Parts: sequence; structure tokens; C-alpha cells
Amino acid sequence: MNDYLDPINSVGMPEKIDSAIALDLLITVKETIRNYSIALTEAASPEVRTTIRNQMEAAIDYQTEVIDLMKEKKWFHPYDVREQQVLDLKAAQNAVDIAALNLFPDNNNRKGLFPTPPQ
Repeated sequence: MNDYLDPINSVGMPEKIDSAIALDLLITVKETIRNYSIALTEAASPEVRTTIRNQMEAAIDYQTEVIDLMKEKKWFHPYDVREQQVLDLKAAQNAVDIAALNLFPDNNNRKGLFPTPPQ
């Protein structure tokens, strides 16, 4: 990929972005559940423990929804290690490809690539 600004290079990008956002959401909700469990062991009053437990259960339900969505979209394969490994290798290659982009090309003239009004 020589020109990251060329629109042809954005083919498939929305799906990649959606899967990355879903993975970030999954990591965040897992961290939230872990924090709730720690807070639950530190809570002194029964009312606070009940509130934290209810919030943690809601977060667990949300995690289930996120995982179900990711499995449905084939962005996550929790029971097939080989399939998940292929997916992880593709994601790693995408990261390497993005890191290799020439973000400041010498020729930044985009005339002709997009409809532009005459000047």
C-alpha cells in the first residue's frame, strides 16, 4: 500500500474498525467486572455490597451480549483455538501494515481522486 489516502485502500475498513471497537469493549467490560469483584470484597455495608453485586451482574450480562455479537460476526472464536489464532494473526498483520504506512507522502496532491469544484 503506497498511498494510504487512496480510497481503494479503505475497502473492508469499517468491518475491521467495528471488530476492533467490539474487542476494546469486551476488554473494558471484563476489567469492569474484575473491578466490581474487588470492590465487592472491600465493601463494608450490606447495601453497598448489594448495589455493587447488582452492577456486576449487569456487567456480566453485558459481557455476554458483547461476546454473542462478536461470535455472530465471526470476530471471536472462544471455542476454536485454531480459528482464533488465524484471526489474531490477521489482526497483528493489519497492525504491522498500518505501522508501515507512509503517513507523510511526498506527493500529497489529491486532485482527480475526488470530485472537486473547478477553481
